[in-house]
Amino acid sequence: MNNSIASVPFPENEPIKNYKPNSQEKESVLKTYNKLKDSNIDIPMWINGKSVKSSKTMNMSPPHDHKHSLGKYYLAEKKHVELAINSALNAKEKWSNMPWEERAAIFLKAAELIAGPFRDRINAATMLAQSKTIYQAEIDAACELIDFLKFNVHSMQHIYSQQPKSDSGVWNRLTYRPLEGFVYAITPFNFTAISGNLPASAAMMGNTVVWKPSDHQIFSAKIVIDVFKEAGLPDGVINAVYGDPEMITNTILKSKHFAGIHFTGSTTVFKGLWKKIGAKIDEFISYPRIVGETGGKDFIIAHKSAKIDELVTAIIRGSFEFQGQKCSAASRVYIPKSISKKVLEKLKKQITTIKMGSPENFENFMTAVIHESSFDKLSRVIKKVKKDKDAKIFVGGGYTKSKGYFIEPTVVTTTNPKYYTMENELFGPIVTIYVFDDNKWDKTLSLVDETSEYALTGAIFCQDRYILEESVQKLENCAGNFYINDKCTGAVVGQQPFGGARGSGTNDKAGSYLNLLRWVSPRLIKEVFVPPKDFKYPFMG
Repeated sequence: MNNSIASVPFPENEPIKNYKPNSQEKESVLKTYNKLKDSNIDIPMWINGKSVKSSKTMNMSPPHDHKHSLGKYYLAEKKHVELAINSALNAKEKWSNMPWEERAAIFLKAAELIAGPFRDRINAATMLAQSKTIYQAEIDAACELIDFLKFNVHSMQHIYSQQPKSDSGVWNRLTYRPLEGFVYAITPFNFTAISGNLPASAAMMGNTVVWKPSDHQIFSAKIVIDVFKEAGLPDGVINAVYGDPEMITNTILKSKHFAGIHFTGSTTVFKGLWKKIGAKIDEFISYPRIVGETGGKDFIIAHKSAKIDELVTAIIRGSFEFQGQKCSAASRVYIPKSISKKVLEKLKKQITTIKMGSPENFENFMTAVIHESSFDKLSRVIKKVKKDKDAKIFVGGGYTKSKGYFIEPTVVTTTNPKYYTMENELFGPIVTIYVFDDNKWDKTLSLVDETSEYALTGAIFCQDRYILEESVQKLENCAGNFYINDKCTGAVVGQQPFGGARGSGTNDKAGSYLNLLRWVSPRLIKEVFVPPKDFKYPFMG
C-alpha cells in the first residue's frame, strides 16, 4: 500500500543542441538521417497496442526530394476506426483507475527517452518527413515535446492538489475525473511535438484516445508511437489511425461515447468539426469538450523608434523559418515611412544570402514546403501579386518543384493595407509589408486589429515605453501571444503558454495547466462527520 503524497520532478526546459560544424551531435543525427532515408519502411496503424494493416496504402516522400520513397503507411477503413474506438473504451476503466503517479511515470520516461536514445531518430524523421532544418527539428521534435511531457506532468500534479476549503465538521474535496468516453486527437504536419502532445495531454489526465495524425507527418509520428510503447503505455490508451479525415471523423462522431476533440489545424476544418459536433449534440452522453488551435495571420508592427537590425532579424526569422509553415509565422508587417527605406534595404540584402535546399545540408536556412498542393497554392499567390497593381514582389518570388517543393523567401510590398496577402493565411514563405505614415500610428494600430479574422500572435518593435504601453492595450484582442521587441514565433513550454482567440482557436494554452483542465470533469465530494438529526433551524424556535 502506498500512503505517500508524491512530488514529481520540477521541470526545466530541455537544453537545445547547436549542431555546430564537426560536432558529435551533427555527425550522429546525419548518420541516423541517412539510415532512415534508405529504410523504406511500412507503417501500420496502432490499435490496442498492436500493428494493424489494411488493404490500402499511401507512399511517403520527403518534400525536398519527392521522387524518393521513404516507405508506405496503411489507410484505415471504417472497421479500423470502430476497432480503435472500442479499444479506447475497453482500456478506459483500468487506465483511469491507475494512480496518477503511475501515469506520470510513463510520460516522464517518454521524455527521457526522447532526450536520450530517441533524440536522433525523432529529429532525423522530422527532417525527412517535414523538411525541417536540424535546428527547427531540434526545437520541435526533441525539446518542445520533452517540455510538453515534463511540464504537463507537473501541471497534472498542480491540478490534483487544488482543493476547496473545508469547514468545521465538513470535509470538501475535489476529484478530477477523466471525461466520460474517449477523446479524438487530430494533429497537423508542421510540429512533431504537437503530434505527441495532443493525444498525450488528454491521456495523462486518465482519458483514452483515438489519434489521427496528418498524412504528411506519419513518418515521424511513428517515432512518437515507438517512444510511447517503449515508455510502457498500456494497450488501447492511445490508438493511431491514418487516412481519410472525413470518414474517420464521421465514424468517430457516430459514437455516443465521443467526449472531446483535441485539434490543431486549419480554421475552416475546425469550424466544420464544430458544426458536425453541434448537429449531433443530442446523441452524445455529455457535452463534448472542443479544444482547437487553428490559423493565424500574424503581424509585426514597428514604431519609428524601433531598432532596425532587431526588426529585420525578427521579420526574417519570423517569416521564413520552416518556410513560414507555422501558425505563428509573421505574414503581415507594418513599417513607418521614416525608417522604411533602411529596413527594406537591409531586409533585401540579408534575404538574398539565404540558402535553401535539403535539410541534410546544414548551411541551408530553408527547405521545401510540405506538399504539391501547398506549392501550387503559393505559386498562384506569387503570380497574382505580379499581376496586381497595388502590390509587387520586392524580393524573391521564385519557385520550382522539379526535385522538391521549393518556394523562395518572398517579400511583397503593398500600398493597400487590406490587400489579399495582408488578410489571408498563406502558410508559406511569403510576407507582405505595408508602409504607413508616421503620423498615422493610431490608425495603423486599428488596421492591425481589424484586418484579419485571426488572433494568434503579434509583435511590436518600439523603444518608447509610453507608446508601448498604449499599443499593448489597443492590440489586446488581436493576439493570444504578444511579443515586445521579439519575433512572433517560438513560444517555449512553461514560459509562453500558446494559443489565440477569434478565428485562431479556443485559446486553451497548450503546454499549461489551462489545457489539461479541459480533459477532466471535476467532482465535488462533501462529507459531513456529524449530520444533523432535526430538520428545524434555530430561528424557528
